[in-house]
Amino acid sequence: MQNEFWVNLPSKDLERTRKFFTDIGFNMDKVHSNAQMVSMDLGNKKVVVNVFPENMFREFIGGQQVTDAKQSNEVLFSLGANSPEEVDAWAEKAVKAGATLYAKPGYKDGWMYGCGFVDPDGHRWNLLFMDMSKMPKG
Repeated sequence: MQNEFWVNLPSKDLERTRKFFTDIGFNMDKVHSNAQMVSMDLGNKKVVVNVFPENMFREFIGGQQVTDAKQSNEVLFSLGANSPEEVDAWAEKAVKAGATLYAKPGYKDGWMYGCGFVDPDGHRWNLLFMDMSKMPKG
């Protein structure tokens, strides 16, 4: 566990969260997931994302108010894709599973292709393919 990176998020409905992320293809960590927590691994680097009920998350942050992610945002999660087609496929799966797109798939600056969605708890996610051969130099 040393040097692992974990992201912890609150959820208003843990089962809805579990279903959403399973439906879009995230790998659930069955060892750490239970009735009080959804745990999943992201990407080749195995970044762990843990989702907890809001009351438990509030305890972890010292009793502070939990931000309503549908009203404001502190973080944007970005997931790398291998192609524009992969971005489109992720976007389609996310919407079908209950997400809302806040940015439709498309090109930006001629070398980035991406989109953004909001998960059912209001957390924002960015899907991005970068064509490094077209990235501006200097």
